[in-house]
Amino acid sequence: MEPDGDAVKDVVIVGGGLAGLAAAHALSAQGLSVQVLERRPYIGGRAYSYEHPALHEVVDCQHVMLGCCTNLVGICNAVGLGDKIHWYDELTFLEPGGRASRIGPSGLPAPGHNTLSFLQAPMLGVADKVAIARGLLEFFRGYPQDDTESFSNWLKRTGQTERAIKHFWAPVIIGALNDRFENCSLKYAGQVFHESFLKSSQGGRLGIPMLPLSEFYGEIARAAEQQGTEFVLRASVENISGDATSGFTLHTTAGTFQGKQVIVALPFEQSVKLLPNLALSITQFVHAPITTVHLWWEKEITDRHHAVLLDTTIEWIFNKTRIRGNDPAKGSYTELVISASHRQLKQDREEIIRNAINELALFFPQVRTTNLLKTGVLKEARATFSVLPGLDRHRPSQAESGHKGIFLAGDWTKTGWPSTMEGAIRSGLLAATSITGEPALAPELPADGLMPWIVQKIERF
Repeated sequence: MEPDGDAVKDVVIVGGGLAGLAAAHALSAQGLSVQVLERRPYIGGRAYSYEHPALHEVVDCQHVMLGCCTNLVGICNAVGLGDKIHWYDELTFLEPGGRASRIGPSGLPAPGHNTLSFLQAPMLGVADKVAIARGLLEFFRGYPQDDTESFSNWLKRTGQTERAIKHFWAPVIIGALNDRFENCSLKYAGQVFHESFLKSSQGGRLGIPMLPLSEFYGEIARAAEQQGTEFVLRASVENISGDATSGFTLHTTAGTFQGKQVIVALPFEQSVKLLPNLALSITQFVHAPITTVHLWWEKEITDRHHAVLLDTTIEWIFNKTRIRGNDPAKGSYTELVISASHRQLKQDREEIIRNAINELALFFPQVRTTNLLKTGVLKEARATFSVLPGLDRHRPSQAESGHKGIFLAGDWTKTGWPSTMEGAIRSGLLAATSITGEPALAPELPADGLMPWIVQKIERF
């Protein structure tokens, strides 16, 4: 659809990441005229993929979703992506040498749906499991709404063992919140465990897109476009003039655009530059990096679709050939994820790949004898923001832009979630609600099994 720069839109959205896409889809579905301005030549924000110019392969930084991400799952289903998500009920934790511990449902109702597999997991000893069970009891009713305590302090306070930390708490929290324990508030760590391990038997299901991310999330843009949304790429917004009474003019590298209302769906640094009245101390926000290592093999080194790797710098391995349903006989593509990769930001490509392959061989000996065809490294220095203890008071709501008629979106705003794709989607939907007054958020995944009864009993005491 050709954009009309002279037409005044009901809403102009600055930023075509997941937050902007969610807002555009929700608003255009309600009949509003919407225009999205994106400075890049593609949409998706940090959830993107691209063809590597040297490798001639499409690469991305693997993103996953959980069953408890009801707004992300909901919008994917709404635009026809439901059959493009590979869902897994079980997580496999691998120790060097290949010993596997599988955590997943075993027929018992929530919150005990993972209990049998947890008790049988060889990666943990009896003392470790007792400590973990004692810790999880604190999250039965929910999680703290005050975010001032760090997760590192909680680990000490609850007497978690070293092995429990290394083999259970660390893989889950560093994988989910992408930072060191001292940089993660107990509130959001508790949310991860309550929502994905205890509340519902469906909350911890792992969903992995079967398509490259730009292609996958491009479907949300196409659905919004079919509803009338106009997308303008390579349009970097330089400033916004006007007001809520006369309307707003957005001055960009691609011309000027006009809107009655505006949603700024940008990272916090760019939002501050664009909105001079935004009362935001960006010094309170800290970025956390993710590094991914991409390896193409002549043949498979494992038939596992994915696994958590313990006692190494690598958190995850994803067998993207299997996940995407490609023929492994034609070669195998694996991606390794290093969360909170502060150290890797200072390392060169060769060192990262060498270390990753050496570690990978501890789990899959075939690495030593399989021909490696191509390698790539993708560093995302600003992959997420850290949910630092006390950060919540600095996260603005969608209406707190400092400018009447301009609203905020982005995972860094007040969403009730950490820096995740679900948080980004929620922010866009909340911004849409701020404009129309119509609730846009999907309901949370309800507690199931014995959880409603247990919570009721606990509250009586």
